[in-house]
Amino acid sequence: MLGVGIIGAGLMGTTHARILGAAVSGAEVVAVSDALRESAERVAAEVGVETIYADGLELIADPRVDAVVIASPAVTHEPFTLACLEAGKPVLCEKPLAISAAASLRIVEAEAALGRRLVTVGFMRRFDPGYVDLKAQLDAGAVGRPLLVHCAHRNPHVHPHFDSAMIITDTAVHEIDITRWLLDQEIVRATVFTPRPTSEAPAGLRDPQLIIFETEDGLLVDVEAFVNARYGYDIRCEVVGEAGTIELLSPSTVALRSANAEALAIPRTFPERFGVAYLHELQSWIAAIERGEEAPGASAWDGYAAAAVSEAAVESLETGRPVDVTLGTRAATIAAR
Repeated sequence: MLGVGIIGAGLMGTTHARILGAAVSGAEVVAVSDALRESAERVAAEVGVETIYADGLELIADPRVDAVVIASPAVTHEPFTLACLEAGKPVLCEKPLAISAAASLRIVEAEAALGRRLVTVGFMRRFDPGYVDLKAQLDAGAVGRPLLVHCAHRNPHVHPHFDSAMIITDTAVHEIDITRWLLDQEIVRATVFTPRPTSEAPAGLRDPQLIIFETEDGLLVDVEAFVNARYGYDIRCEVVGEAGTIELLSPSTVALRSANAEALAIPRTFPERFGVAYLHELQSWIAAIERGEEAPGASAWDGYAAAAVSEAAVESLETGRPVDVTLGTRAATIAAR
């Protein structure tokens, strides 16, 4: 039984703790850390854990902790991930891998120096059944060579502290990763357009945004990022190929017919929409550690690439111009495999 320590007792840390405690085989949550002791105590009590740390570094050093989930604020991701690497412990770090592309690259290089992969980044959509099926069909050539990808990422609302850049770094970053994963290509250019903002957005928030990504093979990907859509949490993806299209379907399992109308339920939150993906992500991560294999999720390089594309998109948002994406040399890192 692998002992897992969880750093961060907010929404994401709580989500991981609940899934690990109730639905993942081969793992046991043995320690929780959070700068707010009350939050750590709440999560620890819910999953039956007695060991609580105020400092994530103390949790990482605990000999009973075999693997670590990092779900603390983004500014802590780099030091905690580097500490896991130094301790030789597998780590699942929620996005972003670090607060900048440069910081993310430092993690890539530190892992490469070890000569083995220990870092997994929490881009859970790679484990969503719909996306998995979409990629399988795409890889099998079901629609021929892909040409375009259309995406939408709509939240009903976000926290008041959300700013315009966070619509890219905290929301559209999932489309950045899923685009790279689906197409097996790097994104080389980003352009951000901002239409008239919704009246539901706080003053100064440029919401929605339309982001255009260009890939190294000349594909165009458009992403509508709309964080105050109000009506629900709605995720869409369609790949247009030379011989057809593949579209992500609604996760609803039933259709309600009533009062002369038919309706499909729309999730209200991301844990509701991607609950199965989180479960598959965690179970795959634990199973790979038990077998002594590399985890199948996003790598440190994927985290770095997502950060680099995000930075280019934020620059485009600020300047109104297309911005090229600059990446380091992928072949030089073990994390790129």
